[in-house]
Amino acid sequence: SSFYTVVPGCLSVVIKTCFFFFFFFSFAGHGNHKENSPFLNSSEAVKGGDYYDRNLALFEEELDIRPKVSSLLGKLVNYTNLTQGVKEHEEAESTDGSKKKVSKSPSMGTLMGVYLPCMQNIFGVILFLRLTWMVGMAGVLQSFLIVLLCCCCTMLTTISMSAIATNGVVPAGGSYFMISRSLGPEFGGAVGLCFYLGTTFAGAMYILGAIEILLTYIVPQAAIFHPSGAHDASSAMLNNMRVYGTVFLILMAVVVFVGVKYVNKFASLFLACVVISILSIYAGAIKSIFDPPEFPICMLGNRTLSRDQFDVCAKTIVKDNITVASKLWELFCHSTNLTTENCDEYFLMNNVSEIAGIPGAASGILKDNLWSNYMEKGEILEKAHHPSVDVAGLKNNLHLYVLSDIATSFMVLVGIFFPSVTGIMAGSNRSGDLKDAQKSIPVGTILAIVTTSLVYFSCVLLFGACIEGVVLRDKECVSHHPWCICLMFLFLQVFGHGKANGEPTWALLLTALIAELGILIASLDMVAPILSMFFLMCYLFVNLACAVQTLLRTPNWRPRFKYYHWALSFLGMSICLALMFISSWYYALVAMLIAGMIYKYIEYQGAEKEWGDGIRGLSLSAARYALLRLEEGPPHTKNWRPQLLVLLKLDEDLHVKYPRLLTFASQLKAGKGLTIIGSVIQGNFLETYGEAQAAEQTIKNMMDIEKVKGFCQVVVANKVREGIAHLIQSCGLGGMKHNTVVLGWPYGWRQSEDPRSWKTFIGTVRCTTAAHLALLVPKNVSFYPSNHERYNEGNIDVWWIVHDGGMLMLLPFLLKQHKVWRKCKMRIFTVAQMDDNSIQMKKDLATFLYQLRIEAEVEVVEMHNSDISAYTYERTLMMEQRSQMLRQMRLTKTEREREAQLVKDRHSIARLESLYSDEEDEGDPVPENIQMTWTKEKCDAEKRNRGSAVGSFRDLISIKPNQSNVRRMHTAVKLNEVIVNRSHDARLVLLNMPGPPKNTDGDENYMEFLEVLTEGLERVLLVRGGGREVITIYS
Repeated sequence: SSFYTVVPGCLSVVIKTCFFFFFFFSFAGHGNHKENSPFLNSSEAVKGGDYYDRNLALFEEELDIRPKVSSLLGKLVNYTNLTQGVKEHEEAESTDGSKKKVSKSPSMGTLMGVYLPCMQNIFGVILFLRLTWMVGMAGVLQSFLIVLLCCCCTMLTTISMSAIATNGVVPAGGSYFMISRSLGPEFGGAVGLCFYLGTTFAGAMYILGAIEILLTYIVPQAAIFHPSGAHDASSAMLNNMRVYGTVFLILMAVVVFVGVKYVNKFASLFLACVVISILSIYAGAIKSIFDPPEFPICMLGNRTLSRDQFDVCAKTIVKDNITVASKLWELFCHSTNLTTENCDEYFLMNNVSEIAGIPGAASGILKDNLWSNYMEKGEILEKAHHPSVDVAGLKNNLHLYVLSDIATSFMVLVGIFFPSVTGIMAGSNRSGDLKDAQKSIPVGTILAIVTTSLVYFSCVLLFGACIEGVVLRDKECVSHHPWCICLMFLFLQVFGHGKANGEPTWALLLTALIAELGILIASLDMVAPILSMFFLMCYLFVNLACAVQTLLRTPNWRPRFKYYHWALSFLGMSICLALMFISSWYYALVAMLIAGMIYKYIEYQGAEKEWGDGIRGLSLSAARYALLRLEEGPPHTKNWRPQLLVLLKLDEDLHVKYPRLLTFASQLKAGKGLTIIGSVIQGNFLETYGEAQAAEQTIKNMMDIEKVKGFCQVVVANKVREGIAHLIQSCGLGGMKHNTVVLGWPYGWRQSEDPRSWKTFIGTVRCTTAAHLALLVPKNVSFYPSNHERYNEGNIDVWWIVHDGGMLMLLPFLLKQHKVWRKCKMRIFTVAQMDDNSIQMKKDLATFLYQLRIEAEVEVVEMHNSDISAYTYERTLMMEQRSQMLRQMRLTKTEREREAQLVKDRHSIARLESLYSDEEDEGDPVPENIQMTWTKEKCDAEKRNRGSAVGSFRDLISIKPNQSNVRRMHTAVKLNEVIVNRSHDARLVLLNMPGPPKNTDGDENYMEFLEVLTEGLERVLLVRGGGREVITIYS
């Protein structure tokens, strides 16, 4: 019958696959891909001599970095997106003076470039080998539903693909290029490889379909393996498929490697053969109305018999006017005479009859084929409502009936049929060869899907209206035209469009090996669901890419194709996901696992290009939404966590001076929350911008080493104190701002005559207090543990002297979350005065910690009132004498340097003034001309100044300490004694940091108090709260 013509579209998919694989590695390989920039580099610009156009003199200083419009347009016009052009572009862009290669401009239109290739890809082996079987199993109605689901999936995907493909130039690379530019290289690589694997398995499926036709209908005698018993036919057929499939795969690999460009010229001819074969279906259906073909089916009762082993459908035959046993009788009764002793009971009780296998469209068989007839594996094909006596037959005779080789259901048939609607990417894969890809891809692909969908729907209807149900459900009960079968070998050799140069040898080898895996499966019905998963995964992400871009409304999302909507993309994505799990849930999970592994691998390796993908845009939109939500009000105490601003100091070589500050920050944060690393470069922004960039990169490298996840901000300011104030005020964005400042201790401030370091430190403390921020000052930070150390024992001691909102309780808990501090125990000390009930205080503190869900050992330290010791008095006296002495030394140094100013130029004068004046204070402007004339008044004043300086040194001996300073020193000394006594062996000591004095004259004394307070402790963390509660007993 003509409408049973089988023309497999065969292994040509392998050819397309090889080149897709080549394209993928060209784009995703390490450093192979180079995106063309429309901007001219400076060498091209100077060579052209266009930058000195008199009409553009106003812009001549910018033309070395910004091209003229004419140059830009000229470069864009010369842009080509052919795949093999990647290497040629690099050669063409080189300025070595070599002769540029002239690439052939794309010339394909919609018909030859998109419509026909898509038709050629979509029509395949499933249409000719499995569609009739699907109609027989699922019935016409459910077959319509299967075709509708699959075609809707591809149509919605095509709409999304058309929007993406028309949003700018799409070079070759197909789905990989589109998805990687929309969702990022990780998604593009994962989905691109899934598409590659699906296409490779499609090649294996087409080969298996061709071998099935070859061994079943054309030359069955060519089988190498033969069944040894009645039940070994299936395994023998599978082994034959494996052997012949491997041979054909090798043949196809050779064809692709050697002569694909020649065979490809016959692609249109082969497509014409496919179209003729499909047209023959319609011709045969029309012919069956008037003259149904003779195609008898032999029935035993209501069971369908396999005619491979007999030719006469009767129990007896008349031979020389004698009734004798037929071959059928011999098979069921195991006897050549008409005895019934060993006959099958079902054979004896039921009659043998013949029915028309193809009754024709006018027979009314359609109503019998409307409903499904799903079967289990090994079940006999039966005709409903056919006269039959229901008795058990012998199991040894099952091979004489037509049996179902696999268990069928709606889900199984979806997975088997879906490959027959794939191939919609053929147009986008050829985008480099299209004259107008943005017009041809949508029109050609949509027309191809509409055409193929109409063919599928009409074929389902015609098969159900013309063919008997038992014939439809029998995969092998199909007749073929020999002239169409002969075309099979030609179709095995061509499909897809390849390039003559740059044959991907290694990619071809890998593709052949992967296809061989499909060949070894040896079952068309098993391979089809596998490639369905990979194609559905690809289509799912195409829809996701379009939906994300549409919802984000990115400025660059301006597709020429206007008939799309995010709801359609989400619907297509949902259908793809549903079809994946409907077809085979375990195959779907495996495909997702493979895609996820590829995604994580590419993410781990790191993408070398930033393409402005939609996932980054999605992250920006999500961040914006979250920031706006955070602006609705301050965070609740339960949600409070330290958002750190770490102030780093850099040395002269722009190296981080105390990297352990970053280590401490990473241990405190454990990778959670906000961390901003800030630093200040002193100078003018216009002059030190490059230095600031280098400093920022240095800090980022150090953050990577210390595994600190956060942001870096380097500011340039005339004064360090102003820069720190700017960081404290402006770091962060909206509700995502820092609430805690980590500040390093100014080491060596006692030995230095320069007061800048400790003045900057105290100024920062005052800034954080004014901004209501918490402050952490790690002292002796160089002794803090690295991230590689582990404390297997030890204590973290908290000295809770004044309440600061709970910071002292929360910080040890956060530190213990990190592996370095995890095994340390927490001890909390509080100080009781003479009038306090220390026993009750200990009970209350233990109850408070229990309610806070913090495990810690509680101790109350009693401090008795005692007289001020001579040691305290002496320390205070030494502190004040030192302050007075340094002040006098700075004044004396000023007088000495004043003489040197007379022989220096104005630049040296400014520098010398800064030596004795605080750099944080604005100095007096230096006059342009210095008068170098000595007068009598100047000489007398100089002598008086020298005399007063000498007298000041003598006054240091008779100085008396301030009583307020004595009291403060007494507190520092007594607390230090208690802390050192109890916590000298602690891994870390946390204590309240007293605030700086309101009067700035006592700043230097404040530093001395802090030194005395922390003396003798190896690792100290001074903590100052931000004025709000940070911990709560409530859930």
